[in-house]
Amino acid sequence: MAPITILVRDNGPYRISPEDAPNVRIVDSAGRELQIAEGKAISLCRCGESKTKPVCDGTHKTCGFDGSWVIPEAPVIP
Repeated sequence: MAPITILVRDNGPYRISPEDAPNVRIVDSAGRELQIAEGKAISLCRCGESKTKPVCDGTHKTCGFDGSWVIPEAPVIP
């Protein structure tokens, strides 16, 4: 399987493309799986203020969230 790309959007959500979304499962702590509509991208909240967590509802645009993020060099994830 090809790798799944998660795009970190400046001051916005984590974004998974409609092409990658069918290969992603999002499960809550009780084991319930989030249903993802066919052909839709997944946008996951980073600001912590979304009323529809873990899904982004656009609140980051009005809550003062500053999530600019650029990898300075290729990090190694331990």
